[in-house]
Amino acid sequence: MPKEKITLNRRLLLRRIFLFPVFTFSTFYFFSNSSGDTNTKPQKADLIVVWKKRRKMVLFHQSIPIREYSVKLGFNPIGHKIKEGDGRTPEGKYFIDRVNLNSKYHKSLGISYPNKADKEASREKGFDPGGDIFIHGGPRRNWLFNFFRDWTAGCIAVSDREIDEIVSLVSMGTIIYIYE
Repeated sequence: MPKEKITLNRRLLLRRIFLFPVFTFSTFYFFSNSSGDTNTKPQKADLIVVWKKRRKMVLFHQSIPIREYSVKLGFNPIGHKIKEGDGRTPEGKYFIDRVNLNSKYHKSLGISYPNKADKEASREKGFDPGGDIFIHGGPRRNWLFNFFRDWTAGCIAVSDREIDEIVSLVSMGTIIYIYE
């Protein structure tokens, strides 16, 4: 093999060895702190999207995902909530309509369920649509056991640490879409 080709291969190898960690670190730093300032507050969410089948909730700011969480749902999560006590998490477009910083589930954000369409659909079938659907933390007692399965009465549950973060990122009136 000619000496020139060996030297070229060594240069390429050295570039890859030294530049890859620099590129990886700078990419991680840029995406984890896009402003480069460690004292910058995170962007407020202007949209929340929940995918029930995936058990995921994502907060968005100007169409860019800023946080993602694993969630637990109602104890009967398949399908749209029809009536009070059915254990289902509603599906549709809602908004955050209240904040409770002293909830029995650590902290909670109220979801505007039922909307007009939910009320009409439930009443047509002769049911009360229910209400009090929240994004919340864990219960004050027995929280560890409950986080291994869907356990709520229809709410969306995250860890206490996560609801602390979510409450700081979400404002009253924030739109939430809940999909199957």
